[in-house]
Amino acid sequence: MLPATARLPQLKKLIAQRSYFVIHAPRQTGKTTAMLALAKELTASGQYASVLVSVESGVPLGNDISAIERAVLQAWREDAEDQLPEELLPPSWPAAEPSQALRSALRAWAKVCPRPLALFIDEVDALQDQPLMSLLRQLRSGYAARPRAFPHTVALIGLRDVRDYKLASGGSDRLQTASPFNIKVESLTLRNFTQLEIATLYDQHIVATGQMFAPEVMDQVYMLTQGQPWLVNALARQLVEVIAPETATMITPELVNQAKERLIQRRDTHIDSLAKRLQEPRVKAILEPMLAGLPLGDVPPDDIDFVLDLGLCRLDAANSLVIANPIYREVMPRMLAFSTSVSLNYIQPTWLTDDGHLDTDKLLTAFLDFWRQHGQPLLQNVSYHEIAPHIVMMAFLHRVVNGGGTLEREYAIGSDRMDLCLRYQDIVLGIELKVWRQGRSDPLVVGLEQLDGYLSGLEQAAGWLVIFDQREGQPPIAQRVSSEQVDSPSGRRITVIRG
Repeated sequence: MLPATARLPQLKKLIAQRSYFVIHAPRQTGKTTAMLALAKELTASGQYASVLVSVESGVPLGNDISAIERAVLQAWREDAEDQLPEELLPPSWPAAEPSQALRSALRAWAKVCPRPLALFIDEVDALQDQPLMSLLRQLRSGYAARPRAFPHTVALIGLRDVRDYKLASGGSDRLQTASPFNIKVESLTLRNFTQLEIATLYDQHIVATGQMFAPEVMDQVYMLTQGQPWLVNALARQLVEVIAPETATMITPELVNQAKERLIQRRDTHIDSLAKRLQEPRVKAILEPMLAGLPLGDVPPDDIDFVLDLGLCRLDAANSLVIANPIYREVMPRMLAFSTSVSLNYIQPTWLTDDGHLDTDKLLTAFLDFWRQHGQPLLQNVSYHEIAPHIVMMAFLHRVVNGGGTLEREYAIGSDRMDLCLRYQDIVLGIELKVWRQGRSDPLVVGLEQLDGYLSGLEQAAGWLVIFDQREGQPPIAQRVSSEQVDSPSGRRITVIRG
């Protein structure tokens, strides 16, 4: 465990100033855990009566505000009983009209509580439409009476900032303004773990169990996760409970790579919810050009803030938008290719030798045959049109590496390419994917130069350059598939595949 406020050091100051504020961060970053620990700490200090409550119990009740308020207040009472000593518990909730019950309840509680009331409201953006507006307006209307007759501090905790709360009315699916909660003084994002914090957590395991970690492991975990809390903990769980449960086994970088693959393949709730986001129009408008290596174009700043708030992307040191971490960078194209991959019929692994090794010449023949036969129909069923060929090719390559290798991906805004690294036992195959777009020149020359740099980083003397021709008026894929051997500018042997 880390201290509750280690990642939000300004919280105690905001609470002392009687502030109302918002804390938002992606799922499973530790918001609830941190705020529950903070509430306990504040109550234990003797200065406040602090409790973490939730509005989630009202979500199944639709837009019935009266029913939602009854369910929420019942849950709040139970939360208070679980977290507070008897002398700080709320009184019986007063009778009130719909859209006034929460305000009246908090007013009654604050008046009789012997300490200032610090209320942390979790899952607040699970509510939508008029129930959400009612909650925000009731909090705003009672704000001026704090702390004598309303909570000293209120924090709204959820996935999004106020302006991105969902609202179906008014011709928009988002609130787009903070006005119903314009009493907030800050919107805080719960940051990821630092590299030092990861080391602190893992060191606690070392002290508790004696199980050692190789020195490079901390760096590798931080590189793979960029400190995303769920990923940090999920990797650790795979490592010490599944892959190496014996404490005498040292955790090595090789075991970390195994844990990463297990996480991606398991499709736990966190990974699955991430994959579902990929089809949201606001997310797709940003991720599709990123995956294709194209410029973003005229994307609204609010949409960029949205993918940042969701934790799908981050800004790097050069202030460029990038995928949040290497694990997400693997997950996203893999999830997009999943339905295509499972729709494929059995493919005979003709690329394997009799003793189970990968033969890249046979792999080339198998891919060309596959592309001629399946390329055209499969491309029509991919929702990310700009990278449809990439997705179909990755679906094929997933069959190749299934159970015996890995497929790594690299892509970035404006690079106009996607790089793949297929690893199978002792074989490393670097592949660059390019698209020949309408009105553009043949990307062969640029592709060879880019592939040179990629293969240099892989320390490989040969690779594949795959050029997908998406210009109008081209003959069917089956008629234009071809391959040839060329030399790159630095003398590497390149197989150029055109499709």
